[in-house]
Amino acid sequence: MCYGKCARCIGHSLVWLAVLCIVANILLYFPNGETKYASGDHLSRFVWFFSGIIGGGVLIFLPAFVFIGLEQDDCCGCCGHENCGKRCSMLSSILAALVGITGSGYCVIVAALGLAEGPVCLDNTGQWNYTFANTEGHYLLDSSTWSQCKEPKHVVEWNVSLFSILLALGGIEFILCLIQVINGLLGGICGYCCSRQQQYDC
Repeated sequence: MCYGKCARCIGHSLVWLAVLCIVANILLYFPNGETKYASGDHLSRFVWFFSGIIGGGVLIFLPAFVFIGLEQDDCCGCCGHENCGKRCSMLSSILAALVGITGSGYCVIVAALGLAEGPVCLDNTGQWNYTFANTEGHYLLDSSTWSQCKEPKHVVEWNVSLFSILLALGGIEFILCLIQVINGLLGGICGYCCSRQQQYDC
């Protein structure tokens, strides 16, 4: 069934995207591979929102595994009614997709806010501040200002890279889950026709 195969493809893609989100979020805790900044509370507050671990990770695994399980060799078996097997499962996948949309949306929003505010760093005055908080994100277009952060070294590049990755991955997850909502709706509507054509093979 084409709708089931599409869902399975989306599910496998979401699994890898979720893993990458979790890895990117974890790396945000260790600028330059050092742990002292996390223990010293010198990280962006948006790092502690766990957007990649929870939003783009855990909440994406649920719909991913649901989508993967949709593609079966037979078309029978929904509450004992063989004709509604695919239709029932495809419609139920919409609920799982909505969970994925919520998680990925959360990941995108937090990553965007983290990019706009910038990292916590030791500035020229010797204070730990959100040095670029009042720039409304314009610091992203002017890399010459990044040297204002003295410690951690290259923290701006670190934050910008990883939050950008989370933003992109979350956006892709959002789109894939949205596609599955449409795919699940079409599969639910057309599933009965498929079942009637295939029920003699069941």
